[in-house]
Parts: sequence; C-alpha cells; structure tokens
Amino acid sequence: MSTALVVAVTVTAVLLTLAGIASTLARRRIGLLHLAGAALLEALLLVQGGLAVVRLAQGETPADTPTFLGYLAGIVLLPVAGVLWARTEPTRWAGTVLAVAAGAVGVMIWRLQQLWEASGG
Repeated sequence: MSTALVVAVTVTAVLLTLAGIASTLARRRIGLLHLAGAALLEALLLVQGGLAVVRLAQGETPADTPTFLGYLAGIVLLPVAGVLWARTEPTRWAGTVLAVAAGAVGVMIWRLQQLWEASGG
C-alpha cells in the first residue's frame, strides 16, 4: 500500500463527495464533472490495488489477509456501482448516491491502510 496513493484517493473521494452533495442541493443530476471524478477515483484505486497485489505476490502479507482482500475487492467495485446507480437515478438524488459511494471509499481506503500496516508491511 502506498501512503501517497491513500492520500490521493482520500482527496479525490472528498471532492467527489462534495460535488455529489452540491448537485443534490442544486437539484441537478450528475454531469461530466462527477463522471470524471469517479473515473479518476477508480483509476487511483486500480493502481493501489495493483500495487497491493504485487506486494502480496512478493510475499508481503497483512495480518488479516482475507479481510484485506475483501476490502480491496469492495473498494474497487464501489465507485463503479455508485456511478451505475447514479446514472439510473432520474431525480436529483443521483448526486447523493455518488456522494455516499465516494464517502465510503474515503473511509475504506484508510481501513485498508490500517490492515496493511498492522503487519508492518
């Protein structure tokens, strides 16, 4: 796990959460800004996931590997699920759906970091 990527994911997730909340308050559906933010968030998560898989393949393991892998799989799928759900939501609440997904990613990435560091990795 890369701490710099954890911070980058967190910042991106917070900005996407704020954009989602802003679109909800403005009573608008999500737009290209939201989709670009979600794509950037997903790209950062895929890079972080790839780095984690490489380090796991090299023999470094977190203290609780099954939990780590579950969080890793979930966090990579969450932005995609959020965007798909938000795109099908015909009301202003699409931004809230995306904000919740991004907020969950922001929390989950730090839990992944904790799980990784618990083993000294």
